[in-house]
Amino acid sequence: MHPEAPPVEGDLSEAVTVFVELRPRLFGIAYRVLGSAAEAEDVVQEVWLRWQRTDRAVVVSPVAFLSSTTTRLAINVAQSARVRRETYIGPWLPEPVDTSHDPVVGAERAEALELALLLVLEKLPPVERAAYVLREAFDYAYPEIARILRLSPVNVRKIVSRARKHLADGQRDSVDAAEHRRLLHAFVAAARQGDVASLEALLTPDAVSLSDGNGIRGAARVPVLGRARVANLSTAYPRFWPTVVAEPVEANGRGGVLLHRGGRPATFMTIAATRRGIHQVMWVFNPSKIAAFVDSRSRCAAVSFA
Repeated sequence: MHPEAPPVEGDLSEAVTVFVELRPRLFGIAYRVLGSAAEAEDVVQEVWLRWQRTDRAVVVSPVAFLSSTTTRLAINVAQSARVRRETYIGPWLPEPVDTSHDPVVGAERAEALELALLLVLEKLPPVERAAYVLREAFDYAYPEIARILRLSPVNVRKIVSRARKHLADGQRDSVDAAEHRRLLHAFVAAARQGDVASLEALLTPDAVSLSDGNGIRGAARVPVLGRARVANLSTAYPRFWPTVVAEPVEANGRGGVLLHRGGRPATFMTIAATRRGIHQVMWVFNPSKIAAFVDSRSRCAAVSFA
């Protein structure tokens, strides 16, 4: 093999075509493993660079090669991200991504995409997380996952089974998208009106509010627990709601609200709910995550009008 040999123009054109076709899937894998659109984009960019440098004549399956490279790079980033997040100020939430035009972000089915589930996935070791994502979101066969993770198929089955049990403990029977949207809009309406009683009626007794701000002023630095406290927190800023304009959005396959202040997007919020009510309220104040969400909306819009 001649390293770094200049690619033939036709060969590079074919490489671009293959990569562009698979890119949504690669991003979908990396995003689910990392919970960060920005980090997932970096991984996909690195995969593209490696794909260009690879002797593609010896690659039997481009899908397998690109999926394996993406997964392994995402695992490496996840391992270092875990260390970085230990210094994060306050609760950490995944970066929301716009899914109004690409509702599955590259998956054959929209599994492991909701913010609440991504938050639970974050608690799994990166290899376990990757195995679950490949199996449940992208329907990879166990032998394929074993090759990607360099494990035995028996080990992969055990890992996926363990991940399912862990997630079943942390994930409740979620309501469907329509009911989720109804509860979200009712929550926002009650919060805007300062109607604590109506908010409490929407919340479960063990409800929790998580604010991701990484130290930004106004974001709670600890989880707020309990129906009464969450309801009071949501209406505790009499100067907050009158200063924002709420825009309904779709993020991670579910409804969300983007709050604009002074004409600029400032906060994202959404909920997680079951038939018993809203059990989790998630607020994203971190400016970099808001910017990433706005960027994801721009990319989706560009795709839809292409």
